[in-house]
Amino acid sequence: MELKSILESLLFSAQKPLSVKELRDVLAAAAEQEGADATAKSLAKVKESELTSALDQLAREHETAARSYRLACVAGAWQFVTQPEFSPWLRALVGQKIRPPRLSQPALETLAIIAYRQPITRAEVEQIRGVNVDGVMQTLMERGLVESAGRAEVVGRPPTYGTTPLFLEYFGLRGLGDLPAADELRRIVVGKPPAPVAADPGLATNPPEQLALQPAAPEPGKGGNENAGSRKLEGKTDGPNSTAS
Repeated sequence: MELKSILESLLFSAQKPLSVKELRDVLAAAAEQEGADATAKSLAKVKESELTSALDQLAREHETAARSYRLACVAGAWQFVTQPEFSPWLRALVGQKIRPPRLSQPALETLAIIAYRQPITRAEVEQIRGVNVDGVMQTLMERGLVESAGRAEVVGRPPTYGTTPLFLEYFGLRGLGDLPAADELRRIVVGKPPAPVAADPGLATNPPEQLALQPAAPEPGKGGNENAGSRKLEGKTDGPNSTAS
């Protein structure tokens, strides 16, 4: 009995898409059953690469046969799906499911950036798009298309984001490698935030220069004077172009 025929029977009877790992686990469990024959035992330790090869061959055979259904791999899981041209009769049989509203253009643009540049921080997405993406990111996460993917190795360790398996299902992709070519998007250089500047190791970050030059508050008992801060800086130089009063 051929491996691809066994896989075909499993996928035909399964109530959900099955990954290569799940198929391998089924084959291993079948070999451990009481009364398992030689064929079942020989497939107990079949390699995942062999399963993938058999599934690809099975998918090509179904495509060549031009049946009303085909074998497809979506988000890393295999399943039989009907051909799109038969959708009118299938809708009449099972009814039409209520699909979630379509993604807006800003959401699609943001999702594309995340898909091609993941893992990516929110600030990097905004740097590429040039606009705030807080609302769009919230929508994509609520729809289950984007999720947290860890933290970036930069100052502050901001969270990074990536796409989910539902993203692959939504667009009918086998994996991220099936994304259309987008070399221009990948070539966009995203700058990293600068490291904090400290006076000495272990000390807090220096305040911005302009804060150091702000006028000092008037001393108690004396009237406010807008030049008080300037007098405190007399005789000091703040840079190569500064001169004493």
